[in-house]
Amino acid sequence: MAFFLFTIAAIFTVLAAIKLSTYADVLSEKSKLGGLLVGTLLLAGATSLPEVTTSLTAVVLDNPDIAVGNVLGSNMFNLLIIAVFDLFYRKEKLFGQTSKSHAYTSSLGLFLGLMVIFALFVRTDISILGIGLDSFLILAVYIGGMVLISRVKGEAPVQGNEEESDYHTHAISLKRAKIGFLIAAVIILLAGSVLTITGDQIAVITGLGSSFVGSFLIAASTSLPEAVSVLVALQLKNHNLALGSILGSNLFNIILLFVTDLAYQPAPILQAVSDVHMITAVAVTILSAIVLLSIFRGRKDHISFYPLPSAVLIVFYFVSSYLIFIA
Repeated sequence: MAFFLFTIAAIFTVLAAIKLSTYADVLSEKSKLGGLLVGTLLLAGATSLPEVTTSLTAVVLDNPDIAVGNVLGSNMFNLLIIAVFDLFYRKEKLFGQTSKSHAYTSSLGLFLGLMVIFALFVRTDISILGIGLDSFLILAVYIGGMVLISRVKGEAPVQGNEEESDYHTHAISLKRAKIGFLIAAVIILLAGSVLTITGDQIAVITGLGSSFVGSFLIAASTSLPEAVSVLVALQLKNHNLALGSILGSNLFNIILLFVTDLAYQPAPILQAVSDVHMITAVAVTILSAIVLLSIFRGRKDHISFYPLPSAVLIVFYFVSSYLIFIA
């Protein structure tokens, strides 16, 4: 029954994500917000709702390894998503079609990843109101970074055959898009809770362990909205929305460490989890560095060499996955 419910929840998550991306495209076209802001803030936040419910439900179940593993594993999987689609659409050169302003978001994600590595290495028990000092520092850097990103005005002009993205969505009004976006987000939120509860049961049934299940099975499932969102955004030729949703989602996920630390009272949550998460945190940071390099590189390379960073990212993802599995 656990596997059946897990599958049903995953299907609902995918269907809701398709609607979410379509409505997000309408918002980016018909509101004053562009694809970069809608992707980084609205769509990223909404597609990260399964991670919210998953991590908080894991804390309620007294399973901090699933909570933290879901956050870091989802970030790993999100970066895999953008690399896979970059290879699939390599002739379009995804990173060359997007604003260089994404470098701000990517750099912030990279720095936050380094902070998580340091926190897992030091394992300090210093806390304020039951929340780890490391979580407070991560939150402060996130807020400061988002303030900086919000001050980046406009989106860099895009070169190439960028087509109008509203040919599928021109009939949808702005009001309908707002309501539809909210409904789809709620469905994703509820599905995330089911994914967590059944995922916890699967960890017990299979004996794989909470760290591995949290980092991969649940993380991949809760990242389904991001995968669908990127696919829909690329089909709509909205490249900024596609990349922004992934990078913004990763930032949002890192802040869940503070939220789960707030809910987890026995100890600072990064002190209570398995050492295996260090491998995941290092992998996320290295993958983030590869994506940042790709953003700066853009269209510079010939088509034969352009896919190289994404190919390296995919290989490194599976090597890291193997290391976590055997740890």
